[in-house]
Amino acid sequence: MVLTLFMLAFVIRAQPKTNKITRVLFVFDASNSMKSQFDGKAKMDHAKKLFNSLIDSLSKLKNYEFALRMYGSTVKYPPGDCNDTKLIIPFSKNNIPAIKAKVNAAKPTGITPIEHSLISSANDFPDNKNINTIILITDGIEECGGDPCAARQKLYEKGIIFKPCIIGIGLTKEQAKTFECVGNYFSYDENSNVVSTVVNTVSTQTMNKTSVQVNLLDLGYKPNETNVNMTFYDEKSGMPIYNYVHSINKFGNPDTVLLDEFRTYKLVAHTIPPVEKSGITLSAGIHNIIALDAPQGLLELKRETGIYNYNEKVKCIVRKKGEMNTLHVQPMNTMEKYIVGQYDLEVLTLPRTYLYDVSIQQTLLKTIYIEDAGMLKLKCKEAGDGCIMQEVKGVLKWVCNIDSKTDQTFYLQPGDYRITYRSKTLKQSIYTIEKKFTVVSNEIVNVDLFKQ
Repeated sequence: MVLTLFMLAFVIRAQPKTNKITRVLFVFDASNSMKSQFDGKAKMDHAKKLFNSLIDSLSKLKNYEFALRMYGSTVKYPPGDCNDTKLIIPFSKNNIPAIKAKVNAAKPTGITPIEHSLISSANDFPDNKNINTIILITDGIEECGGDPCAARQKLYEKGIIFKPCIIGIGLTKEQAKTFECVGNYFSYDENSNVVSTVVNTVSTQTMNKTSVQVNLLDLGYKPNETNVNMTFYDEKSGMPIYNYVHSINKFGNPDTVLLDEFRTYKLVAHTIPPVEKSGITLSAGIHNIIALDAPQGLLELKRETGIYNYNEKVKCIVRKKGEMNTLHVQPMNTMEKYIVGQYDLEVLTLPRTYLYDVSIQQTLLKTIYIEDAGMLKLKCKEAGDGCIMQEVKGVLKWVCNIDSKTDQTFYLQPGDYRITYRSKTLKQSIYTIEKKFTVVSNEIVNVDLFKQ
């Protein structure tokens, strides 16, 4: 009892100076099952005692208003009525005696339509400009085929942004789990501090915003990574809810963002490749920290301004080692961050330049130099068919086909090549012409197909 009074006193002193009204709707279970026994007394007796302690404690806080909704209070079970839910006392000032009188006179009667009651509760609040929350006191679970989880989403859409507090009387652990998606669940015990805990929860979540700090961790588990776009998805619907570019503030700490606390999130950090974390739940009214492994290093693709390079046309496909999925297409003479690991590079030169098992290490710069191109000037008297092949260790690798026209120009990487050509007017393979040539960076090589 001393601890309860101490915690309540702390909550009262901690109340901020605000003109906003906090509205608390009590949803009270008056179903037939409240006749059953729990700890030597009828559950209804426990519920009434709990309710009176709660409203007495909350009424000591400033700028609070209360209302009462009951379900299962009018139509006798069996059969009961799944529409048996009613706003008994609406929100107003000085209505606590009337609310207490209705609760104390309640008798266990009907059935338990929890989803319908919670959805109906959204219409009990006069407006969304003030702070609205719900306290549900129950001894059972949904009996009308409803989905309390769906009710939580609908409450949010109607402006009830804070999680309801659900206090279960005599519920099993399995029954209690059905309320985890709805709000903050508390198990009632006559000798516990459930009253002070619920009062503290209600006052804390209405006083404070739910804040989140995302720590993008390096290999030393320090939150040093930043400047990455991150998306928070609603894990249930898959819809993106928030987009932020991660930053570190002037004190060297990751910045804080404000999120709706009732959702379960999936966080995706849009690094290359992206990293993600699922099943993120937030504690209401406090500062939450989400840690995500995102160690990164830099890859620089560098090529000098050679006269035949045409850098604006050359890019590099970046893939994870041994995989075909394209992670990024990086232009030449740029730097980009990648998650620490091994990568394969395909540079779109002619012919293509392949670099395998490139290691990206934390905070380090990996620079890849690409050789300057040379120019091939191809002369022929008439249009024909053929191709250019690169000779690598005795193996000929196709590079590109020759266009069906006469004089042509190609920008090729340094190396040994062969060209084959047959005039369109000559229909036999024996008239194929083959020429060997070597390309050197920043130099021109002339090949005349009809010159001996």
